[in-house]
Amino acid sequence: MPTLNGVPLSCEEILDRYGALVYRLAVQGTGSPVDGEDVAQEVFVSLIQSDPRFTDELHLRAWLVRATANRCRSWGTSAWRRHTVPLEPGWDAPAPAAAESGVLEAVAALPAKYRWPVYLHYIEGYTAEEIGTILRCPRNTVLSRLQRARKKLKDALKEEWT
Repeated sequence: MPTLNGVPLSCEEILDRYGALVYRLAVQGTGSPVDGEDVAQEVFVSLIQSDPRFTDELHLRAWLVRATANRCRSWGTSAWRRHTVPLEPGWDAPAPAAAESGVLEAVAALPAKYRWPVYLHYIEGYTAEEIGTILRCPRNTVLSRLQRARKKLKDALKEEWT
């Protein structure tokens, strides 16, 4: 069982606290709620099997975010993924609200190196320094990626709105 400050955490407690976060990240990383569920499940199984010791809540949260990002990356390059096709394109994806669809599609279309910092910063509220720690890159790299992502989003959305 994983521990936080020497206190064992139950599976129910971990899922209650962090289930929604990991699921949101997994759906964002895979682009599909069904695949997001699979990735989230793999992250929690990995957490339980690895039996880590965390010093504080931030350490646990960062581990989960990083593990989810890694699982999404390996999911995208897996042999299983390359050799399967969906029954119908987008059948499992929820329809976004009409006003948000362009923004969500534009963010989803960003390369992963830009998509993750945008999601972590604007949706999850992490600072550039925290994102750098999670993604294992310097703070200035995160800031550059955020700036480039904003420019790409501006260009993509400008085309849509004109």
